[in-house]
Amino acid sequence: MSTPDPWLDLRRLTAARIALGRSGVSLPTTEWLRFAQAHALARDAVHTALDTAALCQALAAEGWAVQQVHSAAPDRATYLRRPDLGRRLAPADAARLAALGTAQAQAPAPPLVVVLADGLSAAAVAAHGLPLLRALQPRLAAQQQAPTQVVVAEQARVALGDEVGGLLRAQAVLVLVGERPGLSSPDSLGAYLTWAPRVGRQDAERNCVSNIRPEGLGLNEAAHKIAWLLGAARKLLATGVALKDESDAPALHGAPQAAGLPSAAG
Repeated sequence: MSTPDPWLDLRRLTAARIALGRSGVSLPTTEWLRFAQAHALARDAVHTALDTAALCQALAAEGWAVQQVHSAAPDRATYLRRPDLGRRLAPADAARLAALGTAQAQAPAPPLVVVLADGLSAAAVAAHGLPLLRALQPRLAAQQQAPTQVVVAEQARVALGDEVGGLLRAQAVLVLVGERPGLSSPDSLGAYLTWAPRVGRQDAERNCVSNIRPEGLGLNEAAHKIAWLLGAARKLLATGVALKDESDAPALHGAPQAAGLPSAAG
């Protein structure tokens, strides 16, 4: 006989795997099947390919200037075994972006380049990448720092954005990447903002907005945080540990604070 956990009502308050009950000394069959399904969804998220053609077509239809690139990892199996290859562009794509950056050298540096990267969950980018851009666009336009280029990257890690942004001479790069899926979050999108991108930047030099999805951080809330961070980065000329995310502190009125310094409120 299955014995339900007395905390069963708590399950209505969270997506966490709690109050699973038991059948003897084991999980009930229903919970075991749910676990197996969640595990399968997480594995599928890692291995499913991003439909880059459909994504590029959708972006172009909404007026975005789109470039498509591939990392130095030739296939998914190599990408999963060699994270370092996912952080660098394939030589042909690096040369193409370098030529594009050189051709635009007489123009002002682009304020922002956005990279949509499959990462470890193509499903996250396919589902939330373009909707997040839509939510971001009016906020960035109001700051006069709307992106001029969107780059769709396959087999890509976060640091690929450093090379992309550097070659395109961007002041900042925003990488929207599929995060490593959890058992309840196969479609989680992460946003990584880096000021003055170039090859060799460290993770400590980025700001991250994580778990962007309907069951996590909503698109409007994520767009608010990203836009605030970009505006603050422009004032500080830095991101990462130098920039504290105070986007939810209304008393600051959007003023950036250097990490470790007291805020205006306190």
